[in-house]
Amino acid sequence: MDRKIIIGSRGSDLALWQANHILRKVQKLGLTAEIKIIVTQGDAIQNLSFEKLEGKGFFTKEIEEALLKKEIDLAVHSQKDLPTTSPAGLKIAAVSEREDPADMLVIRKDCVDTALKLAFKKNAIVGTSSPRRKSQLLAFRNDIKIADLRGNVPTRIQKLRDKKYDAIMLAMAGVERLKIDLSEFKVIRLDPKEFIPAPAQGVLGLQIREDDHELFEYINKLNSEKVEDIIGIERKVLNLLDGGCQLPLGVYCIKEENKFKVWTSKAEKWDAMPKRIYRESYSENGFAEKIVQELNAIKPSSVLITRDLKDDSFFKNVLEGNGYKVNGISFIETKKVAIQNVPQTDWIFFASSSAVGHFFEQNAELKPKIKFGVIGKSTEQELKKHNKNAAFVGSIPDTKVVGKKFAKTVGEETVLFPQAKGGLRTIQQQFEDAGKLTDLVVYETVKKENAKMPKAEILVFTSPSNVESYFEKGKVSDKQKVIAIGKSTEKKLQELGVENCILPASFDEVGLAEAVFGI
Repeated sequence: MDRKIIIGSRGSDLALWQANHILRKVQKLGLTAEIKIIVTQGDAIQNLSFEKLEGKGFFTKEIEEALLKKEIDLAVHSQKDLPTTSPAGLKIAAVSEREDPADMLVIRKDCVDTALKLAFKKNAIVGTSSPRRKSQLLAFRNDIKIADLRGNVPTRIQKLRDKKYDAIMLAMAGVERLKIDLSEFKVIRLDPKEFIPAPAQGVLGLQIREDDHELFEYINKLNSEKVEDIIGIERKVLNLLDGGCQLPLGVYCIKEENKFKVWTSKAEKWDAMPKRIYRESYSENGFAEKIVQELNAIKPSSVLITRDLKDDSFFKNVLEGNGYKVNGISFIETKKVAIQNVPQTDWIFFASSSAVGHFFEQNAELKPKIKFGVIGKSTEQELKKHNKNAAFVGSIPDTKVVGKKFAKTVGEETVLFPQAKGGLRTIQQQFEDAGKLTDLVVYETVKKENAKMPKAEILVFTSPSNVESYFEKGKVSDKQKVIAIGKSTEKKLQELGVENCILPASFDEVGLAEAVFGI
């Protein structure tokens, strides 16, 4: 190609990094190119949060207009900023490989509290202008104050440094691309399956004129078909919901063993509780339509979960915020079993938050470099309350699979299992060498005699012992929907005649809420 290619880009540090990244790739294709900076509406208006801006394409419209006017030949966009429908005469010629799609929390070190969810102090001021992030933040932490935060990535970080906020939210992709040193802060990567990112977050979209067939032949060589398929589902959900930057919508898709797995979070407005669902499909055809249909079909009902719920419970907040009636009642209680001494070990594994609490309240002496494993994010969070971090977290409902993965992680090292009296020992049974394992009873479960039995259309069972205690007081009707937190709980329900239990995608309150919304 004889002509020089003009690449259009916004002028922020991150946008220019992205443009230069593509410039180098274009040059490797044998093309001559240069970058032209274009100011967009989103760059020009810094005093308003996204939900107060009108229309769509705040960061793309002016660049697209320059492309149509032939002032530039190739536009480099953050794909998440692009409206789902290209203007007439333009098309996406390629999408990049995906950088880490996760969101991150950057917290001033004097504002850290690892005992609390998301690890910032109570009543913290958190900076973000994203309605999606605001909605999900409030679902996890209803005590916080959210303050709008605009500007490029370095500007936002400087505002945190200047103590205008206690914590701020950023995209992992932007920080990693700019290689920013954040060692002065506490940095937490948020699991995108839990804190759901924007559709196509971490992906670059390369846009050209539709009739520029010669350039298309070059640029399409940069296309990642794998990423294109995944974000195609994410952006189709966005398109069907007619959303833009103002819509509090998170969609995250992965493909594992030829199966698409999608997590979705949607709220009506930034300060409303989000609805969440998780779905799987072997085909992308009609998958986004099914997700949107199920989101729109959610109808509130009554729920009983066999767990005492706190006021800051994510499960309680998101369901009640969407009109559900929620009762949290445990049908068992735990009692400490005194321990005399703790054997020396390389690992300690906890299968429940109760095991964590009863173990550490006895002030056991541990060697400094001991490692911890847990099942579920609730157990992981309980561990953090004791200033310990988990080196292994199993979160899928099949405890046998978790046990096999943990056994592989441990290798030849020794493991201590603080547990309940009469515990099922499913994790231990996945080890080939039982000689390096030690069981330590730290609590026992007893049935509550006076537990109430409220009526509910949906029953959520959180342990086999809660199933047993519930069935001593009542039964499950054919009209009730039943959710079991894992395979062991499902097995106990099946023994008592309950079939067709629903298993959540994860053991935590997020997974349980997704299962309820999905009914």
